[in-house]
Amino acid sequence: MNAKLKIFLAINLIVIALLVYTYPHLMVAPGKLSQGHQQLATDCFACHSPFTGADANRCLVCHKPAEIGHLTTSGQVIAKSGNAIPFHQKLTTRDCIACHSEHDSIKRSQHQGQFNHALLEKELGSRCQDCHGAPKDSLHQQYTGNCSQCHNQEKWLPSIFNHNKYFVLDHEHSARCDICHEGSNFSRYTCFGCHEHTPANIRNEHLEEGIRDFDHCVQCHRSGNKHDISTEHGKNESEDD
Repeated sequence: MNAKLKIFLAINLIVIALLVYTYPHLMVAPGKLSQGHQQLATDCFACHSPFTGADANRCLVCHKPAEIGHLTTSGQVIAKSGNAIPFHQKLTTRDCIACHSEHDSIKRSQHQGQFNHALLEKELGSRCQDCHGAPKDSLHQQYTGNCSQCHNQEKWLPSIFNHNKYFVLDHEHSARCDICHEGSNFSRYTCFGCHEHTPANIRNEHLEEGIRDFDHCVQCHRSGNKHDISTEHGKNESEDD
């Protein structure tokens, strides 16, 4: 490669670099900005640092963590709508880029709507209701407590708990949760919330079978069918045999 060609290529590279630095929105053009950032369409370096890309520290110049969800960048109070609850104040890091991307073309290439709960302070792990409204169905309306007993933070559905694995809620057993789980504590249960099931009523019948522990009913009874009894060895016995 002769000297003239090297000089020509060097000049072209310098010109391209200058154009990219001076008019990045025209030379790079990663896509339109979101509605809230339209005024920055020609000011790429308001959010980006040269050679390193988007910089979360530049986001914080306009978006104060203590004000996010409460005030706009111009200081106006934000009216709450729906289930929108300010939570940025409880994030352990200020890495805005981990969740937000303002250019359309980048948004289309990324999975949207997946929030990493690991970014929140640990104390919020069991306080889902601080950010999420309670479901309106009849099952969840009767329960207030730790959602993680049945759900995980990766996805709400399907529930990680299968009630039929422990006890089938059939016939008369389709009842309110707190009849069996006192205080909405699903790690424990009692069958003595029903007037038919009391220690006095079942005592003699169970003692005849050598059963003296009346607190762990589902070890033998897995449904409302009184003829379907599981023995401690995992076999089923029928009272009609």
